[in-house]
Amino acid sequence: MPARSLYFVGPRAVSVRERPVPDPDGDEVLVETSVSAVSPGTERLIYRGEAPRDLSADPSIPALAGTLDYPLQYGYAAVGTVAAVGDDVGDEWLDRRVFAFNPHESHFLADPADLHVVPDDCSSETATLLPNVETALNFVMDGRPVVGERVAVFGQGVVGLLTTALLARFPLERLVTVDTVSRRRDLSRSLGADESLTPADARAELNPVSGRAQSADDTDVPTGIDLSYELSGNPDALDAAIGVTGYDGRVVIGSWYGEKRSDLALGGRFHRSRIDLQSSQVSTIDPTLRGRWTPERRFARAWDWLARVDTDPLVTHRVPLEQAPDAYHRLDTDREETVQILFTYGER
Repeated sequence: MPARSLYFVGPRAVSVRERPVPDPDGDEVLVETSVSAVSPGTERLIYRGEAPRDLSADPSIPALAGTLDYPLQYGYAAVGTVAAVGDDVGDEWLDRRVFAFNPHESHFLADPADLHVVPDDCSSETATLLPNVETALNFVMDGRPVVGERVAVFGQGVVGLLTTALLARFPLERLVTVDTVSRRRDLSRSLGADESLTPADARAELNPVSGRAQSADDTDVPTGIDLSYELSGNPDALDAAIGVTGYDGRVVIGSWYGEKRSDLALGGRFHRSRIDLQSSQVSTIDPTLRGRWTPERRFARAWDWLARVDTDPLVTHRVPLEQAPDAYHRLDTDREETVQILFTYGER
């Protein structure tokens, strides 16, 4: 069977191309992919033609060294088995199950130093969600939730759900999630959210009031949300997240909007509220944490948390790579039923 690679070739157009299975050079291995995970937010933007085409795909990942201009390969969550090794690579790599930051394709060459051995007790499907868990960890680290805070997470896609699962382990006063899709709200509650609201209900129920509220012991406490996350990919949600955040609160913006613009109401309460807006992206670590945290240390913690969170309910579709056009159409049009899509590649 020839090797197969997925290409985005234009707005709402993808193709699967065949090529010969490559042979590894002396310092390389050949990985035969068994499953790879679609990145719903980024790949939806690329599929729709809403990603800046002159932007580098991801300079931190060697396999994504090009730009987002068509045609391009994308994807960064592949799990497979080492099927062949170069002359300079030890035979112990043969038949190892590995994770790689690599686009969607059935076979690829890799430097063993860029591969991560999948633990025996971790399924291949679960391992594909490792980058999403690492991203969720990065959001939590950037937000720095404090004991007793009120936290809201806008957007309950895969990364939003995993962020909710991590935040649920903190001793918060209240953890609220917001999404338009009832299925995602149900998943959110199952992962530890105290409540999950529609955007309209969130604006009404979480909206800070003027002045300050009184606590049970008659001391003043701030109103509104202390820490909000915008992870929906919808620019309108950023305005909503700011709107529910109280005085001196923080908003962590993890969404990538591509070429979409955000219309924000910054002329009212926001002007005097000293709200901090912070961008967060997994390719870097907050400069104030770099004294003790490295990407390698964060990545190791991501493996740990991947083992603690039940990710199986997040996978809604398993699709052979050859049916990728249908999968992306579903991702683009069916938010009610689609959470996480995995591509499958058949048995060796």
